[in-house]
Amino acid sequence: MKATYISREKNDVKFTMEFTAEEFDNAQIKAYQAAKGNIEIPGFRRGKAPRSIIEKHYGEGIFFEDAIDELFREHYPNALRELELDIIDSPSAEFSELKKGEGFTATITVACSPIVEVKDYKGVEIEKIENEVKDEDVDNDIKSLQKRNARIISVERPAQDGDTVLLDYAGFVGEDQFEGGTAEGQELVLGSGMFIPGFEEQLVGVSAGEKKDVTVTFPEEYHAEDLAGKDCVFEVKVNYILKELTDETVGYLDSEYTSADQYRTDVKKVLQSYMDSQYDYSVKSQLASGLLNACSFKEIPESLVADFETDLREDLTLSAQSSGLSLEDYIMSRYNVTAEEVDSTIRSLAEGCAKEGLALQYVANKEKLKVNDEELEAVSKVFAELLDDVDLVLIMSVNPGFG
Repeated sequence: MKATYISREKNDVKFTMEFTAEEFDNAQIKAYQAAKGNIEIPGFRRGKAPRSIIEKHYGEGIFFEDAIDELFREHYPNALRELELDIIDSPSAEFSELKKGEGFTATITVACSPIVEVKDYKGVEIEKIENEVKDEDVDNDIKSLQKRNARIISVERPAQDGDTVLLDYAGFVGEDQFEGGTAEGQELVLGSGMFIPGFEEQLVGVSAGEKKDVTVTFPEEYHAEDLAGKDCVFEVKVNYILKELTDETVGYLDSEYTSADQYRTDVKKVLQSYMDSQYDYSVKSQLASGLLNACSFKEIPESLVADFETDLREDLTLSAQSSGLSLEDYIMSRYNVTAEEVDSTIRSLAEGCAKEGLALQYVANKEKLKVNDEELEAVSKVFAELLDDVDLVLIMSVNPGFG
């Protein structure tokens, strides 16, 4: 086979593949060997009819199509390597006249990666983000879990100083309920001093499920001038009094644990893993953004954008379904767009993915970056874990080829 480059128009490259008569005939022999067992010829047992008899009975071109497929499977990838073509779509082909005993020429047209103009992509600056889990992060996460499970982990005794309580309340000055003085499910640590002086002390001794009118006076320097210095009454209901996290109570949060310290340690590990992933995502996003700013694209192939758009629609649809929303409502809420902008938003995202992929491929080629088997296996494991843990993972790739 001889491959010859002809021309490039925008992103479409045209080249020829010339096959000799011997190559074509050998491919027909392979096609005959593969198909003869399924061909019936009167006077011959199945699979025993000679090639010449089959061609005489069905026409000499009976094996042409399978032979061409065989030649392309073997030689098309070689032609791409020889001509150094980075394709992004399946090719179309036109053939010269096909005759038995003669060679033929296939003229191929295929979309290739666009020409990417890149400035200096090295030295891209990124903003460092915090990715260290602090004790207060662990405390907040555990408190959040306690609130979600408050019904089953509320203590039965009256509230004491230092307890975390969940409240509903409404504030009144005289007969009028004032703005900003109402809440449901409010978390409060008694004795923390987070509320108006005198409020928290009056809840000591109140049991879960009980109501109490709390009378306080707003400070003279209170930020809301219409309330400063005024007496008010809060109608309060103590919904739950959360148990402290101890070896005895940790089982209410997770029955697998008997040690509060081990539970906190594991919570911290989970939070750290999440923060690390957020950090990695931030770094990669900033690097990709910096790289795109250093690149210019003459034209993005429509077929490439269309592939990304299809993948995005499928993944976003799955994510929308898991949220109980339609695709349109999900995109409108996630990207803050109108109904009329949904399609253009997906299109814009797809174009961004296409550009990012092309830019990264340019750098990989320029820096001669290769992925070895160990790295590929490691990435596969990460994706497998992500698929177990999250609703949506956008894994977008270009997988060009013939056929």
